[in-house]
Amino acid sequence: MATTLYEFSLCPFCNKVRSGLEAKGIAFDSVEVSPRSKVELPELPEGTPKKVPVFQHGDDTVADSTAILNYIEEKIPGKVRFHPADAAVRKRSDEIEDWVDTHFIEALPTVIYGTWGEAAKAARIVATNSKLGGGQKFLVQMAGALVMKQISKRILKRNDRTDAHAWVRENTDQFASWLGDKEYVLGAEPCLADVAMHGAITCVKEFPIYDEIMKTSNVGAWYQRFDQLRETNRA
Repeated sequence: MATTLYEFSLCPFCNKVRSGLEAKGIAFDSVEVSPRSKVELPELPEGTPKKVPVFQHGDDTVADSTAILNYIEEKIPGKVRFHPADAAVRKRSDEIEDWVDTHFIEALPTVIYGTWGEAAKAARIVATNSKLGGGQKFLVQMAGALVMKQISKRILKRNDRTDAHAWVRENTDQFASWLGDKEYVLGAEPCLADVAMHGAITCVKEFPIYDEIMKTSNVGAWYQRFDQLRETNRA
């Protein structure tokens, strides 16, 4: 059965879904979606926003990262399960996953696009991964950096923040406090909260903030542990 993830390389929510699929060992095709036109997207259910990630499995089309991961958990469980059997633990997993989506990921554009150097690098990544022609890629690199820098400024202002890296480190410390000395955030087995955080961090792997996050000792060790699970299961 055909399985396809429509994604954008610098989208934390897309990386979140990718982390879940790879950790479960589920084979899938990937389609890079143009951030402006989104012409690559398939036909979506009525009322569905035209944005990534979008997941297709056979005749089913699912949007929204959390909905996609819940669908995968039910329909294609793969090599590991991410929904804890205990109801209270499942509830806590959902709460932390929601925190990743609304707090940690909210801050990430400000360290991907925050400085001119970061914004230029992000624009190059977008251009390289796109299917645009040479001239269009050049325009993306030139104009994209400016647009991305403005997005970062708006997010910082909206959240009454001035130091993007400090904001992300603050959120990293919060996750570290929940993690403590456990293998995964809620115990010995990974859950959807781990999937969400791993995907979010993977999104910034090409940027300076990644090394800062990895210096948070238990978060760095946790990330490598989940990464090894992902590498093993997708082999």
